[in-house]
Amino acid sequence: MLQLNTAGYTALGNLRSRGEFPPKWSGIDELESVTDRCIERFRQERYQVSSELGPGFLIPELIERAIRTGEREHMDDDSADGRDRLEWVRALDRMNHMTLAYAHQCDLLMPIIAGLARTGKPVGILELAAGSGGLAFALCERAREAGIEVRVTASDIVPEMVSEGNRLAGQRNLPVSFRRLNAFDFDGVEPDSVDLVVISQSLHHFTSGQLALMIAQAEKHGASVFVGIDGYRSLLLFGGVPLVASLQGIAAFTHDGLISARKFWSEIELDIIATIATRRQAHLVSCSWPLTMLYAPLKPPAGS
Repeated sequence: MLQLNTAGYTALGNLRSRGEFPPKWSGIDELESVTDRCIERFRQERYQVSSELGPGFLIPELIERAIRTGEREHMDDDSADGRDRLEWVRALDRMNHMTLAYAHQCDLLMPIIAGLARTGKPVGILELAAGSGGLAFALCERAREAGIEVRVTASDIVPEMVSEGNRLAGQRNLPVSFRRLNAFDFDGVEPDSVDLVVISQSLHHFTSGQLALMIAQAEKHGASVFVGIDGYRSLLLFGGVPLVASLQGIAAFTHDGLISARKFWSEIELDIIATIATRRQAHLVSCSWPLTMLYAPLKPPAGS
């Protein structure tokens, strides 16, 4: 219901016909503001289209507007104690193991990693907003089972996450290194050192412009593929995510589960963001319930 595809694609077609989409940008310093303005303009046009199509389309639009929020999660509060933020990430790890979410994400990512491994070289993977490494560790273990050599850099902005991740990587003897990284400029990432850039379960923490910056920086630094994975925007997950989060018994984590479900991006919004960031339509946005995945190839595969 919250995908609003009929009204959304009609609105996007209207913007294309008027020359408003895709918007032009000449430098990466313009990309964030250009993308944010385009998403806002798209939502305005979609509302107009929904109004014209009648109550059957306007009511879902109004529900979408009532649910969507700009409220920040506790996890995004820079003033929060890093130890508390680490505890909330541990709660997320437990929830992901309980719901087999890491296994599901690995199922989505391993075919991409296997394709990149055809060069015969170790696959360089950069995970953004990695927390303490739940997905990074799961990917390393799955790659080892498949006989694929990977080098994973897991990044986060919270020092406690980085310290905990490096401690766990040492304990598990896995090829994962953790570092602090600004996901919007990739400062310190060597060009062509990364094949795959991944951000999972964190897309909703960022604005449309920030996501566009991540995609553009991945391309600028020579990555072959950018993948973003997050919850599927739906009424079912609007109720289900906070319910499952509440099983951890942490009030702040339950609150963040509710806010997360309200902020998930729709498929068409991710499509718009990727189109602006890459200036082309080579990407794919798909649902693998209960997840949405953005797959954006950034350069032709080696040997093509």
